[in-house]
Amino acid sequence: MDVIKSGTILVEGGAILPKTMLLQSTPYSSGWTVVTSSRSEFEKDINQAGWTFFFLAGHIVATVFGFDRQKAVRTAVDRIITNVKSQDCNCLEITQGKMKSFLGLPYACVSGHSRHVQASSVFAC
Repeated sequence: MDVIKSGTILVEGGAILPKTMLLQSTPYSSGWTVVTSSRSEFEKDINQAGWTFFFLAGHIVATVFGFDRQKAVRTAVDRIITNVKSQDCNCLEITQGKMKSFLGLPYACVSGHSRHVQASSVFAC
């Protein structure tokens, strides 16, 4: 839960990024990495390189029951990543990550938006 919070950006491994950009990240899951700089810094670096950081409308939510908090959050994020990949996007912005409980059963609820980095200002898969 510590890594996944509102504003966290995940980037797909092998995603093409501006050559001038020094991506500060840590490995996360399924070949994706967590950007360690803030979302605003990441977006600023992309814009300064003349690239576009697309924001796709439509909230993606995943809920996973489990007593192991880290495993439940990671599974929820993996489910969201699967959705992001199906939209041919190479980034994910987490908008919320919370642990809750229902009738005493703990669960992770993670939501986010698909994002995409590319050189062109016209979205292309």
